[in-house]
Amino acid sequence: MRTTFNRRLSVITVVLLLVGLVLLVRLASFQFNFDINTYWKNTNRYVQVGDEAPSRGLILDRNGEMLAGNTTEYRVGLSPVYITDKEGAAQKLAQVLNLDEAAIYKAVTSKDSYVQLTSALISAETARKVDELGIFGVRLDPEPKRIYPQGSLAAHVIGFVGWDGTERRGYVGVEGDYNDDLAGQKLITEESSIPFDANANTRPPPGRTIMLTIDRRLQYIAETELQKAISDYKAEKGTIIIMDPRTGEILAMASFPNFDPNTYTTADPKSLKNPAISDEYEPGSVFKIVTAALALQDGGIDPNTWTYLDKSVYMLGGAPIQNWDRAGHGTQTFAQILIRSWNVGTTTLSVEVLGLRKFYDGLKRFGVGQATGIDMEGEASGTLKEPGISLYWSESELGTNSFGQGLTVTPLQMLVYGNIIANKGQMMQPHIRLATIDGNRVIRAEPIPVRSPISPEVADTIRDIMIRVVNEGEGDKAQVRGYTIAGKTGTAQRQCNECGGYDPYYNNVSFLGLVPGDEPRVSILIQMEKVPDYASQTAAVVFSELAQRLVVVMNIPTDAERAVLKAQGGQTDQIEFR
Repeated sequence: MRTTFNRRLSVITVVLLLVGLVLLVRLASFQFNFDINTYWKNTNRYVQVGDEAPSRGLILDRNGEMLAGNTTEYRVGLSPVYITDKEGAAQKLAQVLNLDEAAIYKAVTSKDSYVQLTSALISAETARKVDELGIFGVRLDPEPKRIYPQGSLAAHVIGFVGWDGTERRGYVGVEGDYNDDLAGQKLITEESSIPFDANANTRPPPGRTIMLTIDRRLQYIAETELQKAISDYKAEKGTIIIMDPRTGEILAMASFPNFDPNTYTTADPKSLKNPAISDEYEPGSVFKIVTAALALQDGGIDPNTWTYLDKSVYMLGGAPIQNWDRAGHGTQTFAQILIRSWNVGTTTLSVEVLGLRKFYDGLKRFGVGQATGIDMEGEASGTLKEPGISLYWSESELGTNSFGQGLTVTPLQMLVYGNIIANKGQMMQPHIRLATIDGNRVIRAEPIPVRSPISPEVADTIRDIMIRVVNEGEGDKAQVRGYTIAGKTGTAQRQCNECGGYDPYYNNVSFLGLVPGDEPRVSILIQMEKVPDYASQTAAVVFSELAQRLVVVMNIPTDAERAVLKAQGGQTDQIEFR
């Protein structure tokens, strides 16, 4: 019996020895295979709550070309206590990072638990080289970086991403207006506090991708033509906008000076805002299309029979109003007011045909003094002083407002007014988003009708007169071979602070054009500031050169081709981009 007991005791002893041996082996494994990451991942100690930002959504043009994307850069840090070969680590890191070896040695011999090695971010390629060194205790923290592969192209439309003190967010343009969609939702996670532990098992879903109405090719054409025009005509700045008047889509929106969103911190802060939607200026004679349309809509006149006496001076509120040539021209027709751009003519319409209340009510129907509501951050509303409401309104402004002086608009607002005429009296909401892509879902932005300030008949009449402006009037330099063009010039005096009033030497010039003029598929606004010449000699020329390139890219048929299509019963309003 004692023998049996001793035998059992021996077995138990052997088992205990074996268990002890296993424990010693495991302990040795922890002692000599110093994989601190594995250790802490297999324990629940020192757990903290953190949040992880998702990858920001892309911004694409209407054809899927990337305008804004993401890359990853890295911040280098280390925990000195875990680095055994300190001299070797300092030497290797100095070579890869191109840093002073002595400074790195000071970091690796520090008594601190964690040292950030460099404040500057390193590229993914450099981070790979650091990782290949195999130095235990070195930490690479990924930092998302927004990139703009097209450089300055469409910079004012896109905007940029910056740091607001607590997080990265979009500023101005699409980055600003659609920041919540692009940024996505942060993921709250639990992660180890050990400096070089990375819990990458769960990633937050990326932000939504925004596809724009912009066509990169048209944007490039607009920007190159604008820069050439500013150089040729010695302008201070300028804007070109191209739209589809039927849908409100922005096909291109260019302004100069511009900036590169990749390096926005080095840009002039004034260049970061989008002049196309934020600059307010007096539009001048291009605004006469609004006054003329209101006269037909609310004034009860027949454009085919109505005439007026064009005097050399029209006195209103004690102020003289004159034509651009300082002359009177006798009996003139309704159409000649736009064709020859007579200030006395539009003053006659606003004062004698419409009257104060109808004129200002009509301007508000067109949206003068009201922001368009475009889906871009930073839009201004323009200014309109109203009688009985605005403190500084004077009677003479009933006349000067009729030809675009004494009120201000943004370039986008002015083009929206032209779109009403192009689109048979229907105002469409201007927009920059074509679609939102959320995973496998594509959410298209549908065209939104706003209101109809004028009837289709009035719109067609004004548009037909705008064709005559180009064919026989002040806009003749806007002609494009093979195409009917409708348009209106605008030369406005510019406010000059140093002059104490209007600038006697320089003008703000613009041209609003429709292609084709009789069946508008595209509307274009050319606007330049501080130009020493008239719009008919500058902005109209820029329009022509731009439109010649645009009709090729957009595959817009010539007048002759459209005539053949109509004869064959085909559609002429379906434009396919090449």
